[in-house]
Amino acid sequence: MNILSSLLSFWDKTGIMNFSWQQVVMILISGLIIYLAIKKEFEPLLLLPIGFGGILANIPVVFIAGPEGLLGIINSFGIHNGMFPLLIFMGVGALTDFGPLIANPKTALLGAAAQFGIFTTLLGALALTRYAGFHFSLSDAASIGIIGGADGPTAIYVARKLAPDLLGAIAVAAYSYMALVPIIQPPLMRAFTTKHERQIKMTQLRPVSKLEKILFPLSVLTICILLVPDATPLIGSLMFGNLAKESGVVERLSHTMQNALMNIVTILLGLGVGSKLAAEKFLTVETLGILILGLLAFAIGTISGVLLAKLMNVLSKEPINPLIGAAGVSAVPMAARVANKVGQESNKHNYLLMHAMGPNVAGVIGSAVAAGVLLAVVPMFGG
Repeated sequence: MNILSSLLSFWDKTGIMNFSWQQVVMILISGLIIYLAIKKEFEPLLLLPIGFGGILANIPVVFIAGPEGLLGIINSFGIHNGMFPLLIFMGVGALTDFGPLIANPKTALLGAAAQFGIFTTLLGALALTRYAGFHFSLSDAASIGIIGGADGPTAIYVARKLAPDLLGAIAVAAYSYMALVPIIQPPLMRAFTTKHERQIKMTQLRPVSKLEKILFPLSVLTICILLVPDATPLIGSLMFGNLAKESGVVERLSHTMQNALMNIVTILLGLGVGSKLAAEKFLTVETLGILILGLLAFAIGTISGVLLAKLMNVLSKEPINPLIGAAGVSAVPMAARVANKVGQESNKHNYLLMHAMGPNVAGVIGSAVAAGVLLAVVPMFGG
């Protein structure tokens, strides 16, 4: 009898007896994310750990995503306090060449235009609350809108401050749409440009001196401190990483930021985001709304950049290919590569990559500034 009781007690603690259908659904979704990472190679460095973290978060009994579980510890260590996004920005800065933006500073306007999707989607989220029965506060809407910047670390940084309960859905949406840039953007780019516009060749960029590259991060940080201090954690991390790269005197630090630090934080951030895929938090009507609004934000950001580039081409003496406007979303460098690829479909001798990198890196700065504005303004209205 004791043996039977022990066996029954053991059986009651198995996963088979404790799985809920919601957990099974989330494990299947996590498996799909892993499939996209491996088979389709959509942002595998992020989607693979996110998908695996999602599986771990939905294992019953052991509560791996709980406060004392592995994923819970990772969350409290680097996501809840915002450290991981800042370290990612530091690594991105060390990997980024701002030369194309410095050589053609007017392309910064394209990076700014692409942020239009953020504020449009904010209004869209509030409209869903008013007319469609959703329950998004102003803080929730602001966090959802940031998805339009196609910048995962910024989305996490804002969401963990303004809408921590929605962090999982927002992070997954942001990284998913970043990964789907090669699928989402080309149809929009073709729809809003003519073949003649896609064939436009741009003049070669001027060489940028080392002094200019050193002064750039210091100048951007100074402007940010004076105008949008709430954005300085993100901008400061980005510019510190870039200054370490461009100064040429701390190659060991720059190399560490670009490789070891970036890789370690990417692993931990991915697993931490995956922990937010726990069934009880993710399978809600609001999550569906976030995914739809996130796609809308990304699409509007892409279209806004293209349309402004078309306008600039009319007013500018030098030719501007509207395709580079789509790179204003800050999915670096994927969005710039997509702009170059679509351009070469119309003219195989058209090389837009370096030109597209200008608005692309401007988009990184723009999304961080937009985040700072929202973090400063939203609390004034009570969230």
